[in-house]
Formats: sequence, structure tokens, C-alpha cells
Amino acid sequence: MNDFSLVCRVLGSLFYRQPQDPLLEPLFALVSEGKLEQHWPLEQGELLARLQREYQPAALIADYRALFVGEECSVSPYGSDYEDAPQEAEVRAFLQQRGMPLGDGPTDHFGGLLLAASWLEDQAAEDEISAQTLLFSEYLLPWCGRFLGKVEAHATTGFYRTLAQLSREALQAMWDELSEDTLPA
Repeated sequence: MNDFSLVCRVLGSLFYRQPQDPLLEPLFALVSEGKLEQHWPLEQGELLARLQREYQPAALIADYRALFVGEECSVSPYGSDYEDAPQEAEVRAFLQQRGMPLGDGPTDHFGGLLLAASWLEDQAAEDEISAQTLLFSEYLLPWCGRFLGKVEAHATTGFYRTLAQLSREALQAMWDELSEDTLPA
């Protein structure tokens, strides 16, 4: 797994899955032991250290639910709930065209889109860079700033506020890398 895929997979998983999900146990072990930084390709040591300090499992479960779960959640994780963001059907069509296996649930979840970016990278198709660039430019970046701002404003734990900051910086770094890769030589 390369750096781009790793960052997308970690951030996507933390936003897409509830903290008590058994699939997150290895990731949370790295966070709680302060070992995520040794695998993290970006220079974000201060934010990763803060993420470790703020890791409190019971508080994360309550905060995640209040932030993202149910109709009364304080922050919708779905792009189609944001102005100027693509609708779920557009995202689904894009991912299906790329051959991504999809379930019945919505495909425009912030974490799900990051996981899709990781999947695109791991598939290493001929047009992977253009597919990732399109995913970022059309389906993620138009609304992610508003989403992450709401997470920072509504989170009751420092963990999710820090995760939003970490994500904002990581997305900018990945977008910069994608933009460089698509510039004409």
C-alpha cells in the first residue's frame, strides 16, 4: 500500500466506521500507543500526538454518534446534504464506471469517498491519477471544507476536532500531489 492509499484508508476508516467497530481495533491500537506517526507519510507529528492524547474510547463512541449517526446528527457525513456538492447518484455512477464494488448504502459518505480514493489507488488502473483527481475535484473537495468545519465546531472530544484538522491538512497535501501529477510535462 502506498502513501496516498494509506492516508485515505486511515482517515476514511476513522470517519466511516463507528469507534467500537472491531475493524478499527488495530488502528486505534496504533493511535493509543503513539505508533501511527512511524507509518504516517505526512509531516503531521503534532496533530498525531494530539490525536493520541485525545483518544478516549468511551467518549469517542458518544461523540461519533452525536456527530454522524441518525437523522438528528449534528454533522451530516453525506455530500448530497451540502450545497454545491454532487448528488449520491452521481457519485455512485462515477464509482461504478471505475468498477468499484458497491453495496446498497449511500456512496457519498465523506469517509466512504476517502476509502474509494484508496481503492482507486490500489487498483492501479491506467487512468488512476485522473480518476483520483476527478474524485477529489468533483466529489470530495467541493464540500469537505464545510464538513470538516462542522466537525470541528460540533465535536465534544478533542479527538474528532483534531481528526478534522489532520484531515484538512492531509487532503490539501494529497490534492497538491494529484495536481502536480496531472500537470502537463
